[in-house]
Amino acid sequence: MTKQEFLSELQTRLSGLPQSDLDERLGFYGEMIDDRMEDGLSEEDAVAAIGSIDEVVSQVLADYPLAKIVKEKVKPKRTLRAWEIVLLILGAPVWAPLLIAAFAVVLSLYLTVWSVLISLWAVELSLAASALCGFVAAVVFAVQGNLPAAAAALGTGLCCAGCTILLFFGCKAATKGILVLTKKAFVGMKAMLVGKERNK
Repeated sequence: MTKQEFLSELQTRLSGLPQSDLDERLGFYGEMIDDRMEDGLSEEDAVAAIGSIDEVVSQVLADYPLAKIVKEKVKPKRTLRAWEIVLLILGAPVWAPLLIAAFAVVLSLYLTVWSVLISLWAVELSLAASALCGFVAAVVFAVQGNLPAAAAALGTGLCCAGCTILLFFGCKAATKGILVLTKKAFVGMKAMLVGKERNK
């Protein structure tokens, strides 16, 4: 892919961004390609070294504030006509509750996922506390001379400690997965808002 093809495709994919920010991103990647060409790479190699268009678009959108994209999309490109304003007002009893309901459903799903994760970490902490209590109880029973109770407490403590270790890796993976999913969801939302401009 040549520099011009790369920049043209990037401009198309990011066309929903404000023009000044779009020009800044195109200038940045254009300079990056030029610098690599000055270092001895061919034009195609310089473009390939940057990464694929999908990777570059994802990176730009990940770093770009969602509020700025929404503000750009909401800002009218032209003055609304009187009949359009009347239709928006008359249609508000239909579209406003639907928009609020959609937002509430998405938010509740997101909060549910996080509440399940918090519950997993709570179980992890309770297992760790139970393991510690089991070990302490085993020592206390052993000092008192009650060896069967000490053995039972030690076994319980070891069992809880093993479960704590196993669950820790699951909790860690779940946390990482949810954070990655959250980032991808925000990048996807931004791409959807920016992409609508391209499809017009």
